[in-house]
Amino acid sequence: MRLQRVSLTTLLIIPALAYVAALVIYPAAYAVVHSFIGPNGRFTLANYEALVPLGLKLAIITTLVVSFGAIFFQLLIALAVASVIAKLTRARSTLMTLVIIPMGVATVVSAVLFSFIFQYPGGIANEIMRSIGLAPVYWLNPKHLPIVYMSLIIADSWKTTPIMILILYAGMLRIPQELYESAAIDGAGPLRRFARITVPNLRSFIGISLLIRGVSEFNIFALPLILVGYNPPFLTTLTYELYSSAITVNESYASATILLALAAILIAIVYRVQGGRR
Repeated sequence: MRLQRVSLTTLLIIPALAYVAALVIYPAAYAVVHSFIGPNGRFTLANYEALVPLGLKLAIITTLVVSFGAIFFQLLIALAVASVIAKLTRARSTLMTLVIIPMGVATVVSAVLFSFIFQYPGGIANEIMRSIGLAPVYWLNPKHLPIVYMSLIIADSWKTTPIMILILYAGMLRIPQELYESAAIDGAGPLRRFARITVPNLRSFIGISLLIRGVSEFNIFALPLILVGYNPPFLTTLTYELYSSAITVNESYASATILLALAAILIAIVYRVQGGRR
C-alpha cells in the first residue's frame, strides 16, 4: 500500500518536473553555457568583458536599487494596509477588492498611465507640485537618477504591492486574537503589539512575499522599457537590447546569467535568514 502511494505521488510529480526541466532549467542552463562560448565555439570570458563598455555597471546598480527599493517600499505599505484590513469587522471584502484592482491592470497599461503621470512639464505629478507652490520636476530625466529610481519604484509598487498585501493579510488572519488581547491587558501599545506579536508571527509569510516579489523585481522589464527606454539600463532591458542583434546574442546570455546569479543570491539570503530564525 505504501509503495502504491509512493508510485502515485511520483506519477503526479513527473509532469511538474518535466515542465520545470523543459521551460526553466534547460533554458537557464543553455544561457549560462553559451555565455562562456565565443564565436569560435571555445570557452571565453569575452562576452562578459564586452558588457562593461555597454553599461553593465549602471545596469547592475539600477537593477539592485530599484529592486531592493521597491521590495522595501512595498513591504512597508503591505504591512500597513494588511494590518488595517485585518482589524476591520466590516467591509473587508470590499476593501480587498479595491486593493487588488491594480493586479488586473496589464503592465503595459500601467506603464503608459504612469508615463502620463510623470510627464514633463504637464503631467499629473507636476500639476500637484504646482498646486502646492513647487516647481515641476523632470521625473524621468536620466541625468537625475535618484528621481528616476523613485519614480520607477512608485510606478512598479502601484501594481505589485497588492500581492504582498494578500500574502501578509492571509498571515495576519492566522494570528490568534488572544495574543493581542493579553498583550493589551499587560499594557502593550499598538506599536509594541505589532513589533512583538504581528511581525514574529508573519516571518514565514514575509519570507514568501520577499521571494515572490524579489524574483519578480529582478525581472522587471516592460515598465522601465516604456517609461525610460534603455537609459538608465536594467539588466533585463540590456539583455533584450543585446539579444535583438544576432551579433551580440552571446553577450545577452552573459547579461542574463548575471541577472540569474543576482536572483539566486537573493533567494539564498532570504532562505538563510528564514532558516536562521527558526
